[in-house]
Amino acid sequence: MTETLPLKPIDADIVDKLAATIAERSAIAPVVRDVVERGLRNVYFVGAGGSIICSYPAHYLLQRKASFPAFQLQSDELNTAVPALMGPGSLVVLASYTGTTKETVAAAKTAKGTGATVIAAAKEGSPLAQAADVAFTGKSDLFELVVAYELLAATGAELDTAAVDEALSALPLAVRHAVEQAEPQLADIAEAFKDEPITYVLGSGPSYGWAYGLAMCFLQEMQWKHAAAFNSGEFFQGAFEMVDDDTAVLLWVGDDASRPMGERARSFLDQYCKKAQYVDVRDLELPGIPESVRGDVSPIVVGALANRLAQHYESVRGHDLETRRYMFKVEY
Repeated sequence: MTETLPLKPIDADIVDKLAATIAERSAIAPVVRDVVERGLRNVYFVGAGGSIICSYPAHYLLQRKASFPAFQLQSDELNTAVPALMGPGSLVVLASYTGTTKETVAAAKTAKGTGATVIAAAKEGSPLAQAADVAFTGKSDLFELVVAYELLAATGAELDTAAVDEALSALPLAVRHAVEQAEPQLADIAEAFKDEPITYVLGSGPSYGWAYGLAMCFLQEMQWKHAAAFNSGEFFQGAFEMVDDDTAVLLWVGDDASRPMGERARSFLDQYCKKAQYVDVRDLELPGIPESVRGDVSPIVVGALANRLAQHYESVRGHDLETRRYMFKVEY
């Protein structure tokens, strides 16, 4: 019989971390305006692991609404092959919440070497904070989205600023409420999938980031469980051939423009996969979030749900989320 661990309480600092990030808007805005006034040409979101995952909502928002190109790049991809378009006029946004991820620190230096402006979310005084032109504490995965909103505002994009302000003010408590509402479902998923030999995780648009993040960071890294993530559209380009009634599949169904992709995947899984589980953000209440920007901010909810689901796995499997074989233990 699997030994269990006590279930941790829902993170008490969910609200505080989100609120602290939102509080930095007043400092982020003038930095962004300065870059725009000096001639913004493009934006790069750069990171590794969780920090690149957290940039999906921001990148998705800019792809849809910005008048300038926006890119995502893994930190060492930047270090080994600098994009030809990166240089003066580029804004490079990095994050490493410890501020010590070596490839991300190197990426900040690489980007600065091109003449780009580099801003980062990192622990105060950390190597990344020191390597950036401007550093913020960025205590949550909301940092990149706040930067994206300020970029849209500074470049005159069509944006309902009142709705954005209202959403960001309400978001910390709304996320906490959504996690509490989803708690029974997340417990059921962890219990149902705890002993599965492999779990497939699907998501589309900005929610794909936490399909990837749940599979790689939470299940593989922190639970030593085989898992694979797929974009809900790419799922139909091959991976769905591996699915039958005995396959564990978790689908994040977002509340953004890519929702039809999630609904397509759900329709297929309803027919061919009895074990499939769906977490649909539209089923969750987000008090105070205007409908017009719900799609922009709901991926932040998905991130919080993924984190809470990982805590349920930790409990039912008896495998502490901090246990590692290699990470932080050996040279790599």
